[in-house]
Amino acid sequence: MTTTDGEDRIRRRPEDEEADIYDEDGNVRSDFLALVGAAIADRDTLFLRQNVARLHESEIGDLLEAIQPDQRLALVRLLGDDFDMTALTEVDEAIRREIVDQMPNEQIAAAIGDLDSDDAVYILEDLDKEDREEILAQLPFTERVRLRRALDYPESSAGRRMQTEFVAVPPFWTVGQTIDYMRDEEDLPYSFSQIFVIDPTFKLLGAVDLDQILRTKRQTKIEQIMRETNHPVPAEMDQEEAAQLFEQYDLLSAAVVDENGRLVGVLTIDDVVDVIHEEADEDIKRLGGVGDEELSDNVLSTARSRFLWLLINLGTAMLSASVIGLFDASIEKMIALAVLMPIVASMGGNAGTQTMTVTVRALATRDLDIYNAGRIIRREAGVGILNGIIFATIMGAIAGAWFHSYQLGGVIAAAMIINLMAAALAGILLPLLLDKVGADPAIASSVFVTTVTDCTGFFAFLGIATWWFGI
Repeated sequence: MTTTDGEDRIRRRPEDEEADIYDEDGNVRSDFLALVGAAIADRDTLFLRQNVARLHESEIGDLLEAIQPDQRLALVRLLGDDFDMTALTEVDEAIRREIVDQMPNEQIAAAIGDLDSDDAVYILEDLDKEDREEILAQLPFTERVRLRRALDYPESSAGRRMQTEFVAVPPFWTVGQTIDYMRDEEDLPYSFSQIFVIDPTFKLLGAVDLDQILRTKRQTKIEQIMRETNHPVPAEMDQEEAAQLFEQYDLLSAAVVDENGRLVGVLTIDDVVDVIHEEADEDIKRLGGVGDEELSDNVLSTARSRFLWLLINLGTAMLSASVIGLFDASIEKMIALAVLMPIVASMGGNAGTQTMTVTVRALATRDLDIYNAGRIIRREAGVGILNGIIFATIMGAIAGAWFHSYQLGGVIAAAMIINLMAAALAGILLPLLLDKVGADPAIASSVFVTTVTDCTGFFAFLGIATWWFGI
């Protein structure tokens, strides 16, 4: 019996409906990638619709990131109307731009019409203003107004993250009227857990949980069972602050209000989880001085994003080198100093980075503030002294035995205590100072902490050695 390549692919995967596309390490399976790649090359739309279109949006997103760059747009085009645009919210920004920039605006407009508003905004905000306006012009008036309003809010604000589809009723309605309304209304959110109560001007009055609706008799008025809305989120609030509200009060969703207290949207836990992930990812990247870089970025943009902090690091490295230059005569007379001084600087740098990482994260999560800063500073100073004494003892003994000079061991021990103490203080005080002046401590702290520990370590070690040995 003869089969086509597409039929053979389908025949070899009879378990498609239950198949897991991931291997034991959580990566997209190589055999599945090969099948998809072959189907794209053969333009086998039947296989792609049966085995790719059925996947969850997050799985399609992982697949788009795993296949070759020249296959991504081809896959989207071959799937046609079966492609779930929500998958583009699951991929790196560079990949999303790469795909969307090559899609016709008519196709984007048709697909966006089927998305939740928060997902639609996520895609639209990456487009050029001209393309965005052309797409919005093709949408129904009500949807166009909703999306434009969300796009008008600042980037990384709750207003950008909110979903504009929600259920809101007046307080004088009965439970029965509310239930009938939800049964008859076609334009409801895909899923929701609470109903908001508003006045004629859309000012938020309260909320009712769905389980409360189900347990209450039909004739009961909504105002009798509504509760005050738990911590409504201002639309202008930074998304990280909104996420902290969810974490603090264990929220599943929260009303988003404008400056007049009018209900404009709802923030849901799925979006907040994305925010927490993005903010943590952003903090880690900034600590390394790589900004918003993605693995899918090209060589030129990656080099450009890293250039500034590498340039600053070059300047601070020259400052450290100038400190060494002050003692070049001492190093010439005692070569052991050149061998040991990197150890002092390295230990201080690592200790400072440890303290700095904890401090920056505590500032981001609001665990560190003006009220407990003094106690934390004292604790870190104590940690620096204790670690300094321990490692000074170890290194002093090693250096003394290595170079047969326990005086040299005492010098490096003293320098290490000084540098680890300085590292602990720099690791907490510099991020606090940067935060105080409005700079992002996650971006700038690393370079300056390293500079402090290098300069202090070199100066302490070489200075004490020069004084003690009279060289």
